[in-house]
Amino acid sequence: MEAGSAIDTAKHVLGSAGIILAIGSICGAFANKIKIPDIVLYLLIGMAIGPAGFGFIDISADSALNQIILLFGSAYILFDGGATVRLKVLKEVWITLLIIATIGVLITAAVVGVTSYYVLDIPVIAALLLGCTIASTDPATLVPVFKQVPVKERVAQTVMSESAFNDAMGAIAVFAVLAVAMGGGEFSISKSLGGLLYEAGIGTIIGGILGYLALVLIAHQHYAFLREHLPLVTLMSVIAAYLGASGIHASGYMAVFIFGLMIGNREVFGFKLEHHEEEGLEDFIGTTALIMRMFIFVLLGSQVDFGLLNQYVVGGSIVVGVFILVARPLTVFLCAGVDRRAKWSMNELLFMCWTRETGVIPAALAGLLVGMKAPYAELIAAVTFLAILFTILIQATTTPWLARKLGLLLEQQKA
Repeated sequence: MEAGSAIDTAKHVLGSAGIILAIGSICGAFANKIKIPDIVLYLLIGMAIGPAGFGFIDISADSALNQIILLFGSAYILFDGGATVRLKVLKEVWITLLIIATIGVLITAAVVGVTSYYVLDIPVIAALLLGCTIASTDPATLVPVFKQVPVKERVAQTVMSESAFNDAMGAIAVFAVLAVAMGGGEFSISKSLGGLLYEAGIGTIIGGILGYLALVLIAHQHYAFLREHLPLVTLMSVIAAYLGASGIHASGYMAVFIFGLMIGNREVFGFKLEHHEEEGLEDFIGTTALIMRMFIFVLLGSQVDFGLLNQYVVGGSIVVGVFILVARPLTVFLCAGVDRRAKWSMNELLFMCWTRETGVIPAALAGLLVGMKAPYAELIAAVTFLAILFTILIQATTTPWLARKLGLLLEQQKA
């Protein structure tokens, strides 16, 4: 019976994977044709074929398979994002990046928290917990958008880098507030700041070490004995970077981002690949990242709890509206506007105000709160999913139009 059950489970998973790949491929091609980010259609199709729709796929949010896809998929997409970022660009905007990925998260959390307190009529600590949960942007959502929408380099790379750096800050803020909410301690600014520096710093070191080691193995003039296995090295290193950092309570996402940054900027560190090797590596990374975001967002859509959303839809929509239209613009102008060195134009700031999709990371944090039975966890999960739906379906969809309207597309820059 156990063997039969295992085989049935394996067939179910294999069938679900086949459905996701088949429908996802069609949706991806259609998204390219109508010029919208493919994650929008993946999310919608996931809602349609999940248990609340046609029931073609049913993979539980708390299953091991789902968690593996979320963890590895998000990490690999973030590695892909890091590989597209150029160090010369970050040198121009590092002040903005540092402020918006730290203080910016707290500003967003505070605005959302105050709004939730009055609109949803919940205790202050629960309102702050909600604010912290959705305050960080999401690399798994933003990287694919900028892969498909060729926006001015420093704007796109600033927003992508922010999503890598602020996940640690968002998680730290959530657990600091959660400790108070669960009666396990008092909020400490110094302790939280120390935790942030530790997570980000150790994550950066691990990503840097693995990045350099990988470059030696695949691109060194004398020691590159794994040159013929470039794709496998990226897979192994992404897993090692994420698990290595997470294992010592540092930021796994920071580690994989820095790893990708080093691979993408290999010439800066004195390493080179042949042209055909570069093309092969880029094709592999692009295809793997495509499959990962296909699975992530189809599954995310299939797991939307419509009953829970309906229960909190009015108040939650107001909170998300303030989140998008007030909290983010306030954060951008307070954090990026003070960076005289970057010399941001008004159009660039307006674009960054609108582009801050919510996705896998906040969803994972909300799911964790539900599992821990945190105060008002179901309400927090509902508003988090509303934020995901609104930001992906509305903001991601309108990103190409807004970039063109503000004159920030690369083709407009070259013209």
